Amino acid sequence: MTDATTFEMENEASFGDYFALLKPRVMSLVVFTAFVGLMVAPVSVHPMIGFCAVLFIAVGAGAAGSLNMWWDADIDAVMNRTKNRPIPAGKVTGDDALAIGLTLSVFSVVMLWLATNVLAAALLAFTIFFYAVVYSMWLKRSTPQNIVIGGAAGAFPPLVGWVAATGSVSLEALLMFGLIFMWTPPHFWALALFLKKDYNNANVPMLTVTHGRRVTRAHLLVYTLLLAPLAVGLGFTTIGGPVYLAVAIGANAWFVKGAFDIFRRDEEQAEADSYRTEKAFFQFSLLYLFLHFLALLADAGLRAAGAI
Repeated sequence: MTDATTFEMENEASFGDYFALLKPRVMSLVVFTAFVGLMVAPVSVHPMIGFCAVLFIAVGAGAAGSLNMWWDADIDAVMNRTKNRPIPAGKVTGDDALAIGLTLSVFSVVMLWLATNVLAAALLAFTIFFYAVVYSMWLKRSTPQNIVIGGAAGAFPPLVGWVAATGSVSLEALLMFGLIFMWTPPHFWALALFLKKDYNNANVPMLTVTHGRRVTRAHLLVYTLLLAPLAVGLGFTTIGGPVYLAVAIGANAWFVKGAFDIFRRDEEQAEADSYRTEKAFFQFSLLYLFLHFLALLADAGLRAAGAI
C-alpha cells in the first residue's frame, strides 16, 4: 500500500464527520429550546406531531450549521477553536457540505409545513436564511455588531416551536425569543475576551478586535443589565411561575455580578490568571440558558398537574 493510499484512507470521511457538519452542540440547544417552546404553548399537541416538529426544527438547525461551515471554511482553518472541523481538517469537501446544507434545508422546511403549519415552516426557512446568509455571509465579516444582530438566528427555535403548536405568535413567544437574543452578546463576548487572537488571526471584526477588550467589557455589562429584567419579566407571563421566578432571580443575580466582575478587570489582571473570570462567566452562560428553559418546562408541568 502506497503512502498516498494510506493518507487517503486515514482522511476518508466517517459518519461522525458528516454529523459534525450539523454542529450537534448547537443543535442540542436548538432542540431543547424548541421543545420547551412547543410544550409551554397553551394548546395540546399530539405527541407524534410534537416529535416531528422538534425533529424537523433540529434538522433545519443542522442544515444551517452545514451551510455555515461551508462558507466559513477559510476562517475555521486559521482559528484554533475550529481548525479541526471536518472541512479544514480535510475530511469533508466544501461542495459536500453545501449539498448537505441545501438538501436538509428544503427537507426540514417542507416536512415542518406538512407536520404543523405554514407559518412555522416559514419561520424555520427564515431562520436558516438568517444564519447562513445574513449572519455568516454578511454580518460576521463586516461589522462588530455581528453577534448582536446575528444572535436572532439562535433565538428563533422556541418561537418556531410555539408557532408549530399554536399557529400564531404571542407575547410569551416573543419574550422567549428576546431572552436568547439578549443573552447571545454577553455569552459570545465573554468567549471573545479570551479568544481575541483567534478572531484577530481570522480577520473577524469581533468587538474585541475592532474596539478592544475594555470596550467589550463595558458592552458585556450593559447587555447583561438589559437581559436581567427581561429574563425575570418572563416569569410574570402566562408561562411563568414560581420555579421560573426563583431560577431567573438567582441566575440573573449571578450573571450581573459576573458581568460587573469582568467590567472591573484590566488586561493585566485578566492575563495574570489566564482569563479565569471570563471563562467562568462563559461556562455559566451555557448553564444560564438551560436553567431558564428547564424552569419554564417545570412550571408547565406543575400547571398541567394543577399545582399552580
